[in-house]
Amino acid sequence: MIMITGGAYQGKRQFAIDKLHIRKMINGADCDISTLSAVECIYGYHFLVKRLIDKGIDPIGFTQRFCAENPDSAVIIDEVGSGIIPMEKEERQWRENVGRCGCIIAENSAKVVRMVCGIPMFIKGDAV
Repeated sequence: MIMITGGAYQGKRQFAIDKLHIRKMINGADCDISTLSAVECIYGYHFLVKRLIDKGIDPIGFTQRFCAENPDSAVIIDEVGSGIIPMEKEERQWRENVGRCGCIIAENSAKVVRMVCGIPMFIKGDAV
């Protein structure tokens, strides 16, 4: 597994296409939750976490199962914990769950890449 993270619009998907040669990506914002196996790449995993919470599905357990069932996948997830802390409890819980899910994905990944201004920084594993 490889995890690609960073802020919004930092070149994460383009990195996956150019450097990992990924051709098929699914969007966590609108993919079919029940059929997430043998996924080449999922982007917007932070949006998937939001959808899971809204459906009453434990995102932590889901992410653990996803990692176990998709060891060769690439996961693109935005960093959402920076900035002003939201006043709404639901938004704070979402941010916390995204962070915890990101930790699970990173733990299960051979490579973790953080994108900043289109520049990859390899946090875990060797450069591609």
